[in-house]
Formats: sequence, C-alpha cells, structure tokens
Amino acid sequence: MKLHKIKRIEGKIKVITGLRIGGSMETMEIGGIDMPLVRISVKDKETEKNLPYIPGSSLKGRMRSLIEWATGNLSLDERKPVHQCKDKESFLKCDVCRVFGISADQQLEVGPTRLLVRDSYLSAEWYEAVRSGKEITEVKVENNINRITAKATPRSMERVVPGVTFDLDIAYRVIDTGDGGATDEKYFREVVLKALALVEKDYLGGCGSRGCGKVKFIDLKDEAGNLLTLPTV
Repeated sequence: MKLHKIKRIEGKIKVITGLRIGGSMETMEIGGIDMPLVRISVKDKETEKNLPYIPGSSLKGRMRSLIEWATGNLSLDERKPVHQCKDKESFLKCDVCRVFGISADQQLEVGPTRLLVRDSYLSAEWYEAVRSGKEITEVKVENNINRITAKATPRSMERVVPGVTFDLDIAYRVIDTGDGGATDEKYFREVVLKALALVEKDYLGGCGSRGCGKVKFIDLKDEAGNLLTLPTV
C-alpha cells in the first residue's frame, strides 16, 4: 500500500438561501437568540471577531449521508447500525467506506481515510466586508404553531445571509493498493464529485426543510488549477 498522489479541490461555497450550522449557547440571555451559529474567533492587528464558518465535519458528514442514500447503503431504520464494512475485503470493494473512512477501533489495516474536508472560513472579500461593517448574519424568527389549538410559540435562529462565500479546501489521497491508484481515482469522480453535486441539490446544515441551507460550489479547481465540473445528479 503506497501513497500515489494527493488530489485537491479548491473553490468557494456560495450561500444561496440562509445557511444555518448551529453552535452552542454558553450563556443564557434574556431576549437572546434561541439557536446561534457556530463561530470561530478571528484576530487581526486591529480587531477580534467571532465569525461564522462551515466545519469540515458538517460538509463531510452531509456528503457521506447523501452518497449513502444514493448507493442504498443508508438505512432509514433507526434500529439498524450505520453502515461500516466489517472486514478488509468488503472495505476495499466499498466506495463509501473507502472514501469517507471507518472507525479507528475496527483495526482493518486498510490504510488512511481518503477524503479530508477542511473547515471553510469566510473568503477574503467577505472578511473585508465584515471589517468594513457589513452584516453577514440575520436573525430569522419563526412560529411553531400547534395545529390543534393554533397556539403560536415563537423561536429565533441565526443564519448566514445569501451571497456570502466561504473558501472550500478538500484533499483526497490516492492510494496504490496494487492497482496503481486506479480505484481511488475512479471513486474521486464517482463518489466525491457526485457527493458535492448532491449537496447542491439538497442542503447543507440545519433546517433545510424550512428553506435554509441551499448552497452552490463555484470556481472549483484541481491541484493543477484545472476547472472541475460536478456531474449531473
């Protein structure tokens, strides 16, 4: 087993409808937001700001769940365990586990996870916009209405506004398992790029059934600077 190459996908994630990836409330405030965004502290020479970002785990997890649905590996029966290959032979034939990885405690000796999805931070233009005072988040107020009594319970959630872009950075390890890396090259096209296309068709983050989370991947390029086109799904 030998590392053949590392492929890259770089580009931007553009928010089309309000994007919500939730964080935790460390303190309770009267009149505060019920569901705040996940944020990271960013410092420069002048200021320190807590800015929204897209955790790599959120994007990778969404890619995996959608591709599992597409391949029939994801069961909607909560009594059944999440799909993971139990032996080395089945792993090497499984596109999902081979690309996205398995639990370390399984000890199948099948090599490293192929797909690495890094955290996505605000693109340079939007970081400068924030420094200039532009608001990139909004508070969306909804009502949870009891369909029997018509009683309304208000709730508020924070979202990134449409138009904002985040930098996308994905690495993909091509491992030679005796085939010159051909299998991993195939799964890059058939699994990774397809999973990104499925995210575009579906949603990222939370509250997707209520209008949030539509995104578009733009200006995608590989490690050589060539433009990448997502497949039609």
